[in-house]
Amino acid sequence: MPEDVRDILDTWLTTLRTDEDRGGIVEAAFYGGSFTGLEIEEQSAFLAVTKEYKERGLIDKVHLSTRPDYIDKEILDNLRDYSVDTIELGVQSFDDEVLRKSNRGHTSSDVYRACELIREYGFELGIQLMIGLPGDSMESCVMSARETAAIGPSLARLYPTIVLDDTELYEMYRRGEYEPLSREEAVSRTKAMYRILDNAGITIMRVGLKSTDIIGEGGAINGGTYHPAFRQLVEGEIAKDKIEELLLEYSERQASIEIYSNAKWYSNMIGHHADNKKYFARKYPELEIRYRQDNDLPDGQFRIQEVN
Repeated sequence: MPEDVRDILDTWLTTLRTDEDRGGIVEAAFYGGSFTGLEIEEQSAFLAVTKEYKERGLIDKVHLSTRPDYIDKEILDNLRDYSVDTIELGVQSFDDEVLRKSNRGHTSSDVYRACELIREYGFELGIQLMIGLPGDSMESCVMSARETAAIGPSLARLYPTIVLDDTELYEMYRRGEYEPLSREEAVSRTKAMYRILDNAGITIMRVGLKSTDIIGEGGAINGGTYHPAFRQLVEGEIAKDKIEELLLEYSERQASIEIYSNAKWYSNMIGHHADNKKYFARKYPELEIRYRQDNDLPDGQFRIQEVN
């Protein structure tokens, strides 16, 4: 209900105002469903509240998520009238066969049309992709990432498919019609997609799902794709690949070296549960390796220095 939006904003804004370290941009976001699938009057009722708070200078941006087939000019006219800034599309895949097998109800043509319209209206665009849907493959995942990079949204999210109880996907899984990815394959595919998007300059807002109540309940998840630190698993693998490229010149010779990353990527350099540190110790026993921080390095970049 619109009054709930007001209550939520007041609660969180009070918290932010008492936080001396607040800083940054304050957004009001409508997530968890297809916002523009609501009746236009209901959308307007919600957005009237956020527009008021934005005009009062209490929030900076309004952000929502929806489906590609729930975008048209009437909807975008209304969103613009209510000062919406960012629209994220639950694209999931650019492979029409994957979309069909997943009963998504939209096609890749809907995606291209929606993205073009959103750009035409001047909204910031976000794209959400899923990894491991029915009929998916490494090739279709990479294709989806490349198509996303070609469209050039400002931001993206990457979600491995998770089989939850009491869903149609669970019934497919139970009947043997769908096999979830292993965690290793989910990380591998996501890593490939992440690197494509990152190289295109797209901000990757999230990798993997947060721990929600349903995910936290025992027995709710089937298969092994969920991990509370899934992003670190992916970024740790990316770090390992990049560092290994730098280590080529030190292979088969003894040396003492220091590997540097910035503070933000230090845990990725070390790896989840220090997996990368253990990996390099096993593979390069002739090297004495220390791990250091250099905050002049960009995110995801590393350097090696030989020491006496």
